[in-house]
Amino acid sequence: MERRGLLPAGIYLYGGAAMYLGVLGLVSGDFATNWQRVTPGVPHREMLAYLAGTWELAAGAAMLWRGTARWGALALAGSYGLFWFLWMVHAASAPQVWDSWGNVAEELSAVIAGLAAFAWLSPTGSGWSRRAVSIARLYGLCAIPFGLTHLIHLTGAGHFAPQWIPPGGKFWAGATGVFFLMGAASLLSGVLMGLASRLLGIMVLAFEALIWLPWLLFGPPPWLKNLVAQGSVTHFLWSGNGVATAFGAAAWVVADVINGAAKARRAERVGVESGSYAA
Repeated sequence: MERRGLLPAGIYLYGGAAMYLGVLGLVSGDFATNWQRVTPGVPHREMLAYLAGTWELAAGAAMLWRGTARWGALALAGSYGLFWFLWMVHAASAPQVWDSWGNVAEELSAVIAGLAAFAWLSPTGSGWSRRAVSIARLYGLCAIPFGLTHLIHLTGAGHFAPQWIPPGGKFWAGATGVFFLMGAASLLSGVLMGLASRLLGIMVLAFEALIWLPWLLFGPPPWLKNLVAQGSVTHFLWSGNGVATAFGAAAWVVADVINGAAKARRAERVGVESGSYAA
C-alpha cells in the first residue's frame, strides 16, 4: 500500500533545491563549484555540466508529485552519489587533508537523504519501507565530520558566522560543532533521535538563511572575495546558496522520515489499542 496525502516538506525542499542546481547548471554551463568536484581538466566538461543540470532539474521536478517522487529521490541519490565518489577519490589521494573529508560527508548526506526518501515513499510494508529509518539514521555518520570540521577550524569557521550575532563567530563555530556531535550521538544511538534530527535540520537550514542568502543579496565579506581567487565570485555565491539549500533539505528529509515513522507507529499503536477495547 502506498502512502497518501501531501508529501513531507523536506521532500519538496529537496526536489526544489535540485531544480535550483539544475537551472544554475543550464544557465552557467558549469557545475556548482566548489562542491560538485568536476575539475576544469575533465574532457567535455561543459557538456557534462549541461547533462548534470538537466538531470537535476528533471529529477527535482519529479519529486514534486507523489507518483514520481520516489524515483526522483533515487535519481538524485544517484547524481549526488557521483559527486560523493569524486570527493572520495580526492580525499583518498591526500587523506591527511581534513577539509576534503568534510566535503565527502556533505555529499554523502544528500545521498542518504535521497535513499531515505526513496525508502519512505516505497509501498508500506515493503523491504525498502522497513529500512527507511535505518537509512535516515546514517546521517549521524555525516554529522561527525561536520562537527569536527567546525572544532578543528574554529577560527576559519567563525568567519562564516554572522558577526552581528553575539557573542561572536568563534563561539558559534564551536557551538555548532558541538551540536553536530550531539546530533550524531542521538541519531546513532536512537536516543531522542526525532528531536535531534529536527534540530539538526533547523540548524543546517539556518546556514542558508543567515549566511549564504545575505551574502548573495548584500554582497560577500572582503575575506571571501580574496579566498575565491579562481572563477567567478558571483557563480560561487549562487552555487553556495543552491548547495546550502540542498544540504539543509537533506537534513530536513532525514528528520521527516524519522519523525514520520514515529508518528505512524503511534497511530498504529492507538488503532490496535482502540480495536482491543472495542473487542
